Amino acid sequence: MTQARVLVVDDSALMRRVLSRMLEDAGFEVHSASDGRKALRAVRDLEPDVVTLDIHMPVMDGLDCLAELMEQAPRPVIMVSSLTEQGALATLEALALGALDYVAKPDGTISMNMDRVQDELVRKVKMAARQSLRRRPQPTPRRAAAPRPAPVAARQPPLVRSTDKTGVVLIGASTGGPSALEELLSGLPGDLPWPVLIAQHMPASFTPTFASRLDAAGALTVTELSRATELRPGQAYLGRGGHDIVVSRRGTRIIANVVAEDPAFTWHPSVERMVLTAREQLPAERLMGVMLTGMGNDGAAAMAGLHAEGGVTIAQDEHTSVVFGMPRALIDAGGAALVRPLERIAEHIATTTAQGSAPCR
Repeated sequence: MTQARVLVVDDSALMRRVLSRMLEDAGFEVHSASDGRKALRAVRDLEPDVVTLDIHMPVMDGLDCLAELMEQAPRPVIMVSSLTEQGALATLEALALGALDYVAKPDGTISMNMDRVQDELVRKVKMAARQSLRRRPQPTPRRAAAPRPAPVAARQPPLVRSTDKTGVVLIGASTGGPSALEELLSGLPGDLPWPVLIAQHMPASFTPTFASRLDAAGALTVTELSRATELRPGQAYLGRGGHDIVVSRRGTRIIANVVAEDPAFTWHPSVERMVLTAREQLPAERLMGVMLTGMGNDGAAAMAGLHAEGGVTIAQDEHTSVVFGMPRALIDAGGAALVRPLERIAEHIATTTAQGSAPCR
């Protein structure tokens, strides 16, 4: 089997050496570049299968380099970014520009901390090497502020208590999820009858920024779920990174909260745990499971169980998924009532929730 070729781009010579060694030990052919301009030349000369890209660099930073790379010679890119608010903003912008995924660059002494990300780096680069980069719509120009498409008055949370017709939409996503969620939520109305819970695999330092980005993407109000919260129609709740989402009741009210990660679940926020606890509190016809792009199988078993009980489940199709792992796992488990391209899922959510229950067909 041909050795996959990786280009490591970072302005720190030490970081380049450390990342290169990790990838070489995993069997990759590795080359490096110290800034974005040199990286573009190296891509033309070497034709790497995967690029790992730092954000803050001299001469040409990571975002400018990524934008040119995706226009001139698109290929899978893994961002290596810091776990800061500024790093989160830049990383989310990079994902919107076409980066496949990211690895969090640890703070502190590299020799003490880089071992923590080695498994994640190697796993994601291996995944990226297997991906064929799909054609995507032209992204919004970088650093442009996303407009709020609805007036503030239209975005106030409806003061509607849960009824026997109100349910919850449960969305799970991982690799490729940030861009997919932006597109999906931008297609939902601000008066959606059911609240939406989102488990996106993401660190805690990223989710406040990502929730704000999602809130600006469409008419639906989106907030980070960081404490016990009554779920209300017309609102979406993004689970805080580094935690799990659990659903409970207080009388007739449906409550969602974030709790410490349970090591019994592999990925966090756990899609599986979110769906299992929702099934304990609500009948299947009042739940809708949506499985978006992502690596692995988080949530497949719980959503398959929901489907078996009579709830509707939707898997994003392979063509529009950046990584088809999670949707495929749901389909293979016999748990997908529907398989739909991303651009059609919002319409189905809106139509089904307006009917007051989630029919099997």
